[in-house]
Amino acid sequence: MDGKMLARLGAVAFVGVAITAAVIEFTRQPAPAEVSPLTRERGNAAELRQRLRQCRDMGEAATRDPACLAIWAESRDRFLKQGAQASDAPDAPTTLWPSPPTEDPIRKEAEPVIQPEPAKPPVSPDEGAR
Repeated sequence: MDGKMLARLGAVAFVGVAITAAVIEFTRQPAPAEVSPLTRERGNAAELRQRLRQCRDMGEAATRDPACLAIWAESRDRFLKQGAQASDAPDAPTTLWPSPPTEDPIRKEAEPVIQPEPAKPPVSPDEGAR
């Protein structure tokens, strides 16, 4: 067998495998979709909603309040349906930027620069006699 014949045989085998895989994929029956009923927690949801509103009204101070952090974690877990407990909330918020330095590094106390007097043009002997 020469190289061309071997290449043709390989191409035919590849096309055959591809067609077989496509036919198997198209004849496969789709799995029935699972329908889960919606369940609501009526009693706990009202209390949680009220606590979330209180944290919202606190403003920026709520980001440092451990109770609000726990409530937000509980709400997030409930929304994402993760089985995590509200106690997974951090004790203190994580800051993205460090606190600003107490002393501004750009504005340093510098010694005043004494400007030299501007140079006067030389006086010609004709001007001095006037």
